[in-house]
Amino acid sequence: MNSQLQTILSKAKLNFIVLGAILLIAILGKFIAPELTNRIFETADQLISELVLIFAAITLGAFVPKFQWFVLGSITTFIGATILIQIGAFSYLTPEYLFSILIVVLGFASIANLYRHYREFSL
Repeated sequence: MNSQLQTILSKAKLNFIVLGAILLIAILGKFIAPELTNRIFETADQLISELVLIFAAITLGAFVPKFQWFVLGSITTFIGATILIQIGAFSYLTPEYLFSILIVVLGFASIANLYRHYREFSL
């Protein structure tokens, strides 16, 4: 295998893990809870039209030097917000909506970060 390709793959492992996890959630969700999975991914599809969310995710994915901290922070924020929903602090949000946001943000940020690694070697 080409040494540049090996270097990109080794630097971008987390990106592939995140994207693979999203794909795995979609596949397993169709078998385990198809109605819930459909609602989550339909909401995620609608969130793509929210350009501020997409630009923020792409910017963070492309320019945050430690991408693993961004992923950990996103997941921690999701867990914290879900706990606050269960406590009753947010009556207008649902965990499914937050999960859709998490999927969109992590997906676009992972792709942007992967492209950043690719651009390092294509120049």
